[in-house]
Order: sequence, then C-alpha cells, then structure tokens
Amino acid sequence: MTVLAFDCAVSGMTVAVVRDGVRLAGLADEGRDQAARLLPAIGTALGEAAVDRRQLSLVAVTVGPGSFTGVRVGLAAARGLAVGLAVPLAGITTTAVLLAQAASRDRLAIAAIDSRLGDWFCAVGEGDAAPFVSSSRELALRIAGRPCLVVGSGAKALADELLADGIDAVAEEAVPDAVTLAHLAAETGVEAWRVRNAEEGLPRPLYLRGVNITLPDGARRTVE
Repeated sequence: MTVLAFDCAVSGMTVAVVRDGVRLAGLADEGRDQAARLLPAIGTALGEAAVDRRQLSLVAVTVGPGSFTGVRVGLAAARGLAVGLAVPLAGITTTAVLLAQAASRDRLAIAAIDSRLGDWFCAVGEGDAAPFVSSSRELALRIAGRPCLVVGSGAKALADELLADGIDAVAEEAVPDAVTLAHLAAETGVEAWRVRNAEEGLPRPLYLRGVNITLPDGARRTVE
C-alpha cells in the first residue's frame, strides 16, 4: 500500500509518501501560499520517493478543523488527485492526527489548534474524538482537573492558561504530521475508504464555525 498524505489545514504544509508503513519521502514547509506551492511539493515528494503517481493506492488529507483557506486548498488538491488517479480519498481530522502524535501516554491528550479568535479547536482523548471549539476555562471544566498534555498549534499558550486555572498541563507544539496522517488512513484500509467514498461521497471540509472575512470598509464579519 502506497499512500500520499498531506496537510495544509493548520500552518504551512507537510507532505509524505508512505509505503507499507515506511516513510519513503516527506517535507515540511512553514510558508504561506499553499495554493501555489502544494502541488509542486507533492511532485517533489513523489520524485524523492521514486514513486510514480499511478503507483499510489490511497490519497490522504486533513479535513479540518483549521484554517479556512488551508482546509479548502488541501481538499481541492486531494479530490483532484483521487479522481484523476482513480484511487480512494481518506479524510482525517487534524485533531485525530495531533492526538496520534502525542508523545506521552501518561497524561490525558488534548489536541489544540489556535483559532486566532481567543479560543481553540480541540479534541480530548484518542483517535476520532469529536473536535469542538472551547475557551481555556471551558476546557478546564471539561477535563475536571486531570493532568494533560496539550499538543498542537498554540499548545503552549493554552497550557499556560490551563495552569492558571489549576490544571497540571504541559505543552507540545506541533502541526499535523503527514506520516502520521498516512498511518491513520492506512489503518482503515484502501477498500474501506473506497466503500466510504462511494456511499458518502468524497470527504468534505470540517468547519466548527463560520469563516471570518474582511469587508471593503475594513470591518470583520463571520459568515456561516
């Protein structure tokens, strides 16, 4: 099984080619303008892995939550590749990938992505735990005093706020790793994703709130 996986939903982008669980190639880029750089990065990764695009078994992408633009760019590219190559498309939440990356299993894992609006996109636990929007105070009440590891973009800021609320919290700054994404997609299996695509359609973006836009007069507005 050869999986092409990529994420640009949070910050920059990560791309990986993984065959039977082994990373063949990968790259990470913190820059912006993913719409212009994602497909060239995918081409570079496939070249380094010496994998022809027709050898791919599965394409995997993060579906959110995260940046409105980043999520749409990643999904648009993934949909085009999956349809063009006639392979299934796996859609995995960014929070599921972050939870799988958590280094410590001795603490409650919390995936967190800074929304840039004073709260976070979070998921608590493991695997496919449903993501939600939360303030630090709401999260502190939710985890009921349990020691936790916060992993994600903005993890340190959230851990500091949890500490101020009396929670034993440590932070691990991270973005979704494409290799971890590939492993999660492969665990479900190519045929399972093919069936899911046929029954449910290709994966769709996961947004936890409307997109914030800037109007011509400079005012900000949230559009559902």
